[in-house]
Amino acid sequence: MNKPSLFFALAAALTLPIDLIAQPPSLIIHVNHVTARVSPTLYGLMTEEINHSYDGGLYAELVQDRAVGTGFGALLHWAMVARGQSVANVSVDETTGPSAALPRSIKVAVAAATPAAPAGVENDGYWGIAVRPHTVYSGSFYAKTDSPGIPVTISLENDSTGAVAAQTTVTGLTGEWKQYAYTLRTGDLPVTAGNHLILTIPRPATVWFNLISLFPPTYHGRVHGSRGSQRQAVADGGSDRIDIMDLLAAMRPKFLRFPGGNYLEGNSIAQRFNWKKTIGPWVDRPTHMSPWGYRSSDGMGLLEFLEWCQNLDMQPVLAVYAGYSLDREHIDPGPALEPYVESALEEIQYVTGSTATRWGAERAKDGHPAPFPLHYVEIGNEDQFDRSGSYDGRFAQFYHAIKSAYPDLQIIATAPVKSVTPDVYDQHFYMSAEESFAMAHHYDDYSRSGPKIFVGEWATREGDPTPNLEAALGDAAWMTGLERNSDLIIMASYAPLFTNVNPGASQWAPDLIGYNALTSYGSPSYWAQVMFSNHLGREVVAADLAHAGPRVFTSVTRDAVHHKLFIKVVNANSIPLPLSIDLDGAAAAARSAALTTLSAKTPNATNSITHPRAVVPVTRTVAVAGRRFTVTFTPYSINVLDLNY
Repeated sequence: MNKPSLFFALAAALTLPIDLIAQPPSLIIHVNHVTARVSPTLYGLMTEEINHSYDGGLYAELVQDRAVGTGFGALLHWAMVARGQSVANVSVDETTGPSAALPRSIKVAVAAATPAAPAGVENDGYWGIAVRPHTVYSGSFYAKTDSPGIPVTISLENDSTGAVAAQTTVTGLTGEWKQYAYTLRTGDLPVTAGNHLILTIPRPATVWFNLISLFPPTYHGRVHGSRGSQRQAVADGGSDRIDIMDLLAAMRPKFLRFPGGNYLEGNSIAQRFNWKKTIGPWVDRPTHMSPWGYRSSDGMGLLEFLEWCQNLDMQPVLAVYAGYSLDREHIDPGPALEPYVESALEEIQYVTGSTATRWGAERAKDGHPAPFPLHYVEIGNEDQFDRSGSYDGRFAQFYHAIKSAYPDLQIIATAPVKSVTPDVYDQHFYMSAEESFAMAHHYDDYSRSGPKIFVGEWATREGDPTPNLEAALGDAAWMTGLERNSDLIIMASYAPLFTNVNPGASQWAPDLIGYNALTSYGSPSYWAQVMFSNHLGREVVAADLAHAGPRVFTSVTRDAVHHKLFIKVVNANSIPLPLSIDLDGAAAAARSAALTTLSAKTPNATNSITHPRAVVPVTRTVAVAGRRFTVTFTPYSINVLDLNY
């Protein structure tokens, strides 16, 4: 009896249907059957001020609460310094400040002090201040005094030992508010995070301070002093942390959705992201409460977001405030909404207008004469939570005004609307791992007759403070569905993007990238994003997965110009997956391929500040035996096979 006869005889003897007899897992890739073009903006970033994403995170400012806030806690991160027999008092002065936007100040009243025993004020930074050897730190502060000529000594000191890492003195204070710049240079010393900034004076006097700032070296080496240089002699600059920006650059993001979701809306209308109060010199930015319980410095303002896009070659996706805030305050469509519509039009002009326009000229005055490209504008955020039912009318009012002035802009809706058809609809998904596996085919049969889809916020919520491997497996399964349907899904972005991992710093978990004052790391989900965005073709090709069982997911894209296939396989099971791959329609295949794998022995494996690279991708070469070959994918693994054909 030959083998086929034996097979059928055995099946009959066991009285089992033929299709229930175990078949080897297979993936047939129809190399020349294109099902969709891959969106050129598929993978990007969504950002907002949460978990100290900007202040204490990406925005490299080292001084916490550099601008004096209001109420209890205004001096939470400031403390009096009194060396030796010096005597001083530190308080908030509600009656004087450097500008109308910042009407308060820190009042340092020194009753007794000497050069050997000075007194002043210190700041503990964002859970410490990182100090590195042979590094230049640039700072500034606003001050006035009742004792003209009083010098101010600025130093970085170690929390535990009191060792001075760097020190300098600023002289020439007067009775009028002025900004003073200073530089601190460290020498040969160990890398530490437990440091604080101290400002002291050597004799009795009263000095008022505000906007005390200190920056380390920043991404692309931007000089602090570029911001608003036409307005003041010593101007401000906003800059980003090098290590975090390097992590983002590795993701190769194509867009940035900003200024964020809840952060755009604010808890109330008064606490919304009011873009006009985030541009220009810092001294003209009043700061505001974020919806996550802490005050935003607004150092990361509208122009800084745009420069972030420029630095990473991303398209801006500009979200404009649309008349709804989180405490369910809203503005009805009609005349009451018109000032907010006008503000959105002015914001777009600030982004895109020439210097001949009012707001384009304002952008140039702020240090950036060239306009920024803009293709997408989002109206509001998650407006399905507005129970007043006003979003349909609010969206239509914004839509018609923006389209009239900027007909080429694509307008994104954040909730279903009926009165006008949006160009794009923003959908959000926060899922467990099992839900992500179940939702991997969500868009496979989705209608193509409506607006395009922007998956503006999504995440698999497993792990704390950052995702574990189980979450990354769910994320990767979900992303295979986004890729297969990237004719419909034009953009997608994980959220939240950042978290400061110190106790009390975070309000939401998990988050893609974690950091403290000293260092940062990417989670397993971050590495899944890197793998997917760095291995992506221009077209989706048909692929039939068979007999692989549950928790196995695939997507295949190709770059026809370079004859390359990107085969993504997610094996979320606890056993290896030997997968037979058939390149249907390919004339030939390379004799080897690069296989990049993210995996661990347990789905609970993760990365952390102390073990930042416990789960990272590994690339190896695998043999390819013609157009039909088998690759075994390890348990709990995310895989990308780069293959020339």
